[in-house]
Amino acid sequence: MRKVLLFSVFLILGLVVSQVIPAEGAIKTTSNTLLYICLGFIMINVGREFELDKTRWRSYAADYFIAMATAAVPWILIALYYIFILLPPEYWNSWEAWKENLLLSRFAAPTSAGILFTMLAALGLKTSWMYKKIQVLAIFDDLDTILLMIPLQIMMIGLRWQLIVIIMVVFALLWIGWKQLSKYSFRQDWISILVYSTIIFVICQGVYLITKNFYGAEGSIHIEILLPAFVLGMIMKHKESHSPIEEKASTFISFFFMFLVGMAMPHFIGIEPVESLEGTLSITGEQPMMPWVVIAFHVVIVSILSNLGKLCPVFFYRDRKLSERLALSIGMFTRGEVGAGVIFIALGYNLGGPALIISVLTIVLNLILTGVFVMWVKNLALRTYGPALE
Repeated sequence: MRKVLLFSVFLILGLVVSQVIPAEGAIKTTSNTLLYICLGFIMINVGREFELDKTRWRSYAADYFIAMATAAVPWILIALYYIFILLPPEYWNSWEAWKENLLLSRFAAPTSAGILFTMLAALGLKTSWMYKKIQVLAIFDDLDTILLMIPLQIMMIGLRWQLIVIIMVVFALLWIGWKQLSKYSFRQDWISILVYSTIIFVICQGVYLITKNFYGAEGSIHIEILLPAFVLGMIMKHKESHSPIEEKASTFISFFFMFLVGMAMPHFIGIEPVESLEGTLSITGEQPMMPWVVIAFHVVIVSILSNLGKLCPVFFYRDRKLSERLALSIGMFTRGEVGAGVIFIALGYNLGGPALIISVLTIVLNLILTGVFVMWVKNLALRTYGPALE
């Protein structure tokens, strides 16, 4: 529980720093670089958890459909909320407004697999059907988020030949990940994974800078670190390591990542509405700030919508008890690093305004409530699996 609360504390701390010392110039470049490397580290570890029995691919196809629905419903609900509640009516038919909010609201799709697996395992649920099923759904949930970022980015910048290259790279990476799943015995200590992440970042950034030099910023090839890092984790032969040093290092990097995400937020406190319009190119970024009481209200509503959308698994797996299906769904409520990474990517498209602040604070609220969600799951699991968990 303390670890989950510290995720929120570091995110809020970074948010405070972003308002006191706005990141500019060398500070912004350095913090963004470290953020991408930390995100790569996290996604490699998510990929390492991706263990599948290829002979059961049909059942996994059904699981992927359910995971996709579990990710899509909260995403669509929040996108509709952002469009029809947060924006004035003149933007309701604006394609620009729709594509911006479809990207920004994607933060609600991914479940925080790392937080969830750790806490459920600590409750003694590791051998249960629920734990094994939620492990598959949460990983597919993250994978679906990563894959859907590609068409969302195409919507943001338009269909160009460079994006055809990116799509080819995506399919090549997925093919490699599937064919070489859990095949290579790479070193998997935290230092090695951090080095792998750094190398991936250098390659992705190198491709971007080289193509930018030849074709300009508009014609550059920008491959996000999410998928390459995830695929690298997939092809590793997973090795469990529970040494105190490994766990402390991974935890520190996750905390640091949340701090950097908060630090990446644009300056919004104390800025008048007219001033907040300067330098923004997006519809969301041009919206004037709301009173904090109003923002708090929207945070609560968005949190409720995002978690209602995560209840999709209740309507599937009808051969299991309702309490088990409900526990499976509530376990998917947890949010964390991948959702924060989506918000950071959205910042790269100048998306901002109240919707961005609401998105960030929704993640904070969800992190604070994670302990409540997990205890709720435990109580439901007790009904299914008996007092052995106590």
